Amino acid sequence: MTAPAATTTTTTTAAAAWLRRFHPADDAPVRLFCLPHAGGSASYYFPVSRALSPRADVVAVQYPGRQDRRHEPCLDDVRELADRLVTQMLPSCDRPVALFGHSLGATLGFEVALRLEAAGITPVALFASGRRAPSRHREDERVHQASDGRLLATIQGMSGTDAAVLADDELMRAVLPAIRGDYKAAETYRYRPGPLLSCPVVVLNGDSDPEVTLREAEGWTDHTDGPVSFHRYPGGHFYLNEHAAEVIALIARRLA
Repeated sequence: MTAPAATTTTTTTAAAAWLRRFHPADDAPVRLFCLPHAGGSASYYFPVSRALSPRADVVAVQYPGRQDRRHEPCLDDVRELADRLVTQMLPSCDRPVALFGHSLGATLGFEVALRLEAAGITPVALFASGRRAPSRHREDERVHQASDGRLLATIQGMSGTDAAVLADDELMRAVLPAIRGDYKAAETYRYRPGPLLSCPVVVLNGDSDPEVTLREAEGWTDHTDGPVSFHRYPGGHFYLNEHAAEVIALIARRLA
């Protein structure tokens, strides 16, 4: 789903900083919030927005600390990120909403869904991509504490960053603080037992993703009273780059 840089109208409102609508669909019956992976940005979901409009109003989330928000401090705690994000999302929940998150975005999507349901808003679906269930953490994850060189090597190995960006050493060094903060958020997150979700969860994974085993993905069934479905695609952690059309078609079917 890698996309070219996209421009949006800049306003001074906090919501505009967090929420990007590349192809506004004001009359769409459902609003899909898309949550980026560690180091990712809202523009990653530009192709999703283009493909689903006007059937869905796609809202891509821009975390602090990157691109036009690069001068803001990065948030390195999933729950704080969810608290801040939901505050900006609530005014846009004037119709049925769904959530799509990849990797870190899936964990964040879970926490956002919990907060929405606590506010009386049940998402029509949580699409959890490339991430193990919230309760399945790994104690040995320490990438956020690694050297810059190792952190860069990890990003390169994931194949989720545009080659031109990876080749620009100055640019990569500039975005490392945000990437490190995102990895800290993902790796230090620990599930706190509490109410289950009631919304459906759609789990998507690459069949050779080293970040998610089949058992870890199946753990999503422990986190909702709603139905859970599983979809596996050939590929690694960024399987969805090669299978964007299939993933978007699945989203469209579920939202319909």
